[in-house]
This record gives sequence, C-alpha cells and structure tokens, in this order.
Amino acid sequence: MGTALLEGKFAVITGAASKRGLGKATAKLFADHGATVAILDLDEAQAKEAAADLGPNHVGMACNVTDLDGVQKVMDALIAKWGRIDILVNNAGITQPLKFMEIAPANYDAVLDVNLRGTLYCTQAVIPHMKANKAGKIVNMSSVSAQRGGGIFGGPHYSAAKAGVLGLTKACAREMAPFNVRVNAICPGFIATDITAGKLTDEMRAAVLDGIPMGRAGTAEDVAGCALFLASDLSSYVTGSEVDVNGGSLIH
Repeated sequence: MGTALLEGKFAVITGAASKRGLGKATAKLFADHGATVAILDLDEAQAKEAAADLGPNHVGMACNVTDLDGVQKVMDALIAKWGRIDILVNNAGITQPLKFMEIAPANYDAVLDVNLRGTLYCTQAVIPHMKANKAGKIVNMSSVSAQRGGGIFGGPHYSAAKAGVLGLTKACAREMAPFNVRVNAICPGFIATDITAGKLTDEMRAAVLDGIPMGRAGTAEDVAGCALFLASDLSSYVTGSEVDVNGGSLIH
C-alpha cells in the first residue's frame, strides 16, 4: 500500500456499522492506513462487531447522534481512552423516498434530526478538544441530491437536510480555520449501498445510470477514498469545500 496516511491517528465515524455502507468502508480504509477507529452506531452489538472486523484495537460504541448529552459522553469517553480525537466523520444518516406533499411532520423531524442535528451535535462535542489541540479534521456526508434538488432517491426533506449539512460545513470551516481544524463535505452521487439495495426497479436503475457519464453506480470504497483524502494531510489546504463523488452525474 505504500505510505500509511493516517498512522497514529484516532478517528470517530458515526453510523458506520452497516456492512456495505459508506461509514464501514471508510472505517476499513482508515484502519488500513494506520488509524485507530471508533465506530458509533445506534446498535451497540453491531458497532462492536463492525469494530472487531477491523482488528483488535478498534472500538464500537452505541451512540444516538440526536442526543447531545449521549454524544458528549461518548466523545469524552473516547478522548479519555485515547488522549485525543484527530478525525470525525459525520456519516450517520437516514433517507425516505417521499414526494413533497407526502412529508409529514414526523418524516421531517426524523430526517432533519439524524442528518443535520446529528452532524451539529457530534461536531460540537469534538470542537473544544480540537481547538485546544490546534488540530483536527471533520468530514461531513452531504449528497448530490442537496445540489441538484433530489431526483435519485431521497425526498425533498432529505435534500434540505443534506443542503443544511453543506451550510453547516462551510460556516464551521470558516470559524475553525484559525485553530487548524479543517471541515469539508463529501457529496456522493448514486452509490450502491444497503440504503439503496433492493429499493430500485430495473427501470429506475437504468434511468439513473443513463444520467451518469461514467456509466456505473459508485461504490462505498469510492466515497471512502475521498474521505481518506480529506482526513489526511494530502488535503492540508482544503477547508470548507464540497467534494463531488458522483461519476459526473452533476458537473457544475
């Protein structure tokens, strides 16, 4: 593999227990590059199992990203255990394929809370620590649907939540830059993961692929590679950016 890009670094990845998800692929790549990883997920047993898959030094913990006190406790416990957190990947998210008029209050609350509020809370929980260390990298998961107004899978409330993530990312990057904390977002396009598996008809899939110049769905590893770049010193002068990983489906 050559040089390990995250040797000796400590990384926290939320929503990373799903076997074929973006978080798990990112956790694996980070571990391959020398990082010690904490996988946070709603299901503690799944988080622990996912961490064990990576190797003996990694940690799996239960965490509900919409519970600020709970998030703070988990981050504080990790800082106590490791001495520091170098990298946070805000990957936890949910989606719902609803049309505009189908979005009920409960749908709005669920999607906005996990995708947007969760990103805010997890970031708030590590920022004082990263500021004090004068070092840190935060990677937020947005979506191409935030940029193009849906059209693949998630409903308008999902587009709104992921667009909110972009605003949060840029404002946080601006505020944290003087402290050497970099904050960036990834906008995945159509990625073949558990969240989309089995939900698309052949016609839907053909229509989506027709709109992708590279002619294929992305993989979780495609997104993980971008996260590795943003979490490593390769991107030392990149902050407040949104990096498109979409096979050319949105070129702007």
